[in-house]
Formats: sequence, structure tokens, C-alpha cells
Amino acid sequence: MTTTIQVSPFKNEPFTDFSMEENKQSMYSALAKVKKELGRKYPIVIGSEKVFTEDQTVSINPGNVDEIIGTVSKGSQELAEKAMQVALKTFETWKKVAPVERAEYLFKAADLMRQRKHEFSSYLVYESGKNWVEADADTAEAIDFMEFYAREMIRLSETSIHQPLTKIEGEDNQISYIPLGVGIVISPFNFPLAIMAGTTVAAIVSGNTVILKPADATPVIAAKFVELMEEVGLPSGVLNFMPGDGIDVGEYLVEHPKTRFISFTGSRAVGCRIYERASKVQPGQLWLKRVIAEMGGKDGVVVDETADLDAAAAAIVASAYGFQGQKCSAGSRAIIVESVYDQVVEKVVELTANLSIGLPEENFSIGPVIDQKSVDKIMSYIEIGKMEGRLLTGGSRAAGNGFYIEPTIFADVDPKARIMQEEIFGPVLAISKAADWKEAIEIYNDTEYGLTGAYHSKDEERINFALENMHCGNLYINKKCTGALVGAHPFGGFNMSGTNSKAGGYDYLLLFTQAKLKSKKLS
Repeated sequence: MTTTIQVSPFKNEPFTDFSMEENKQSMYSALAKVKKELGRKYPIVIGSEKVFTEDQTVSINPGNVDEIIGTVSKGSQELAEKAMQVALKTFETWKKVAPVERAEYLFKAADLMRQRKHEFSSYLVYESGKNWVEADADTAEAIDFMEFYAREMIRLSETSIHQPLTKIEGEDNQISYIPLGVGIVISPFNFPLAIMAGTTVAAIVSGNTVILKPADATPVIAAKFVELMEEVGLPSGVLNFMPGDGIDVGEYLVEHPKTRFISFTGSRAVGCRIYERASKVQPGQLWLKRVIAEMGGKDGVVVDETADLDAAAAAIVASAYGFQGQKCSAGSRAIIVESVYDQVVEKVVELTANLSIGLPEENFSIGPVIDQKSVDKIMSYIEIGKMEGRLLTGGSRAAGNGFYIEPTIFADVDPKARIMQEEIFGPVLAISKAADWKEAIEIYNDTEYGLTGAYHSKDEERINFALENMHCGNLYINKKCTGALVGAHPFGGFNMSGTNSKAGGYDYLLLFTQAKLKSKKLS
């Protein structure tokens, strides 16, 4: 059995340049290929068993609601229990597989996904409503997570070699990072490939077995990933696929006494409920469950009077409207110093007016939000915004046979207003005026969240102050507040944004392992 492996240093997967005709045609070809595959039925996967149930989720294209992406079987408590038993049994063998060998599965999967990059992106276009650039970035990030975590597991397995413990005469002391057990991965719709795959493979490469419950709106993308992992030879039972209801399946598994950890990405409300439910020690439970949670944000871009105003305006628009604002990192707030407020607002409105709305497969700037429930929530916040601020653009549904909403801007919003405080998760931007740069930072910090932020300035003293005092997990200077890259921008926030789990960082796999000291007296 191979115990060592030589790997090159991690390097981020390049984004596709769709201005090149060759790449454009490749994407069109992939979209056409995937369109012919739409409408398939996908099973639950428990070990080597494929289970088709009468109860199913019909996944539709949010940009064209008449188009069915696929039909996915739905789990039940009985099937969830069966998956748990299979995962428990498989854990006893998988935990003994050498870390290098576990990493090899991720390298193979990354390579295969790279070969089919545009096909995976096409599924993202059709099922989640991402345009080409957003879909391509999602797929690239999924590849990055597999490449990065594979290398990280190898590094952790060699910790005692490369980072030896303090030497004690007459002793041999080593530390190793061993897996936890069976984990539940509950993934979101907004990065239905990158986050879903990243959280899953982080657990798997660490030696755990997983029950994956994908987002209800994007189960087909998750099913395609499960197929990929099966194709590269991942042993059956390591990854079990259990779509289903949040209560019947999700909560049942969260509360299960044999669940060792829960990796969740989603809303604050659901995250807090999972945290509460997981904290209760059930009869027969031998551990305190570990919760790894990323729960959203109310992120903002701060602009002072020294900034490059054109660049700041562009960053505000990109942060607010990338993937229709359906990112936990989305810059749904802009806080602008009074002396340049009108100038920046005018630039932001002008840039927003140039955003085109339409079908993601035709690569429009703005596509649909994910479903009718999201439409209802976002439109209710827009109505609140009409009472709390000055509507500058948008504010209505947009044309199209899908869940389209106009990019919307409210100016002159009080920092305490609901649209400045509550996560909307849609294409809605609230703008507040600050007397000076310090007040702007105070307004930025006035939130229960703390995920991402951006500060635009040319003054180094102010920048240094912002770096120390803007309270968020990911702070960007003179950039947009979205688009974290694996390895370069470990991602996770403070306060009600979650457990600061820093996905894509050098301590992430520690969350899926436990450290064991082995101390031997030498003769």
C-alpha cells in the first residue's frame, strides 16, 4: 500500500475566459449536452444500494419554470436510520485507510471534474440559475476544495514529522489527527457544488463517513457529484446520499445519538436550531456533537472620501448583485462618507442600470432567484424598503418565465432600518450615509453578523484602523466583499455568521478530526 505521495504545491483552478470564442463554444456545447440529460430520475444512495421512492422532489429551472432538471427520491426516517447504520459500519474500515490513500480519491475526483468542468457548470446554470461566470467559479472552487483538502490531509498525517513536539529525554511523543465518526452534511442551494462538495470531501478525506442532505432546490447537482465519487471508486458507504425533508430527515439525523458532527451551511434561523438540537445529549450518546456552521451575513462595503470612487462603485455593484445577491458574502449594505455620497450613489445606480436580466443559459448578468419562497421574501423586504429608504432603481418583479427580480437600490437608509440589519438574500442594496470614515466603520459594525466586509480608501492610517476594527471574518481592502479563493482567503465569519470555520484554510480539517497524543517511554 502506498504510504507516501509527492504532490505539487496547491494552485487555484483558473477561471474560464468566456470572451474567447473557443471557450464560449465549449460552454454552448456543454449546455446542449446537459440539456439532453435533463429530466432523469435520481435515487437515494445508501452504501451500494440505490433506492427509488414514491415521494420525490421535482427540481425545476428557476429561470424557466416549465423545465424539469430532474426528479430526486426523498428520504424518510426509516431510510435515514438505514443510512446511519451503513455509515457506522463503513466508518470502522474507512478510518483505517491511510490518509494518503483517502487523498487519492479526491485527486482523482478533482481531475475528472476538471475534464467535465463545463458540464458541471451547465448543471449549475440550469438548476441554480447561475450565469456562466458564477457557475464556472462555483465549479472551480469545488475542484480547489478537493485539491486543497487532499493536500491538507497528507500534511496533517505528517505533522509529527514536520512539526515535532517538544523533545523530552527518554520519550517518543507523537500527535496524530484521527477521524471523528459519522457526519451529517447539510448543504445550501447558493453554492450547490462548491460548498456541498467542499464540506463533504473535507469530512471524507479526514477519515469520516458522511450522510449528505442536499438543499431541496438543488439536489440534482449533488446527485451528479455523488455519481462522480462513485466513478472514482470511493468505497460504498463512505458517502451516503439522503435528500429529504428538513424535519423528517435533517432533524432526525441531527438529533441521532450516533451522529458525531454536523456540517451546515444555510440561514441563521436553521443554523441556530441545529446548534440547539445538537447540543442535547441523547440516550446512548458518547460525545458532545461538533457543529460546523456557516449561517449568513449582512455584509457591507465602506467607502471614504479618499477612495477611487469608480472602483468603489464597481465593487459595490459586484458585491450586491453577483448571483442575484444570493451569497452569504453579498454586499447588501453600502456605507458612504457624506462628502462623496451623492457621487458614489450616482455611479452605483448607473452601473446597476446596465445589468441585463434574462436566462442564465444565455449568460445574462442577472438571472432568477432560486424559488417562489425566495421571491416572496425578497419582495416583502422591498416593500419594507419603500418605507425605510428612497427607491432609486428596481423594486419590482422582472419579465421572464422564472423567478426574476429587478436589481433594487434604496438610498438614505437609516443604519437601524430593517433592510440594513436583516439578511434579505436577494438583489437588494441599502445605502447609508456617514458623517465621516470612523462613523462609517461604526455603522458597518452595527450588525449581529460578521462575515465579510470591504473598505475603500487610499489613506493607509485609515486602512490600518479598518483592518483592526471592522469586525468580520473576511475583510477586503479596495476590493469587493465576495469571491473568496481557497487557500488564499479562508472563509468564515463571526457572531451570528457562524462558527468561523474558515473553509479553504489550513485549520479547516481540524474540525473534522480529533488530536491523539501517543507518548512512549524509551527503554
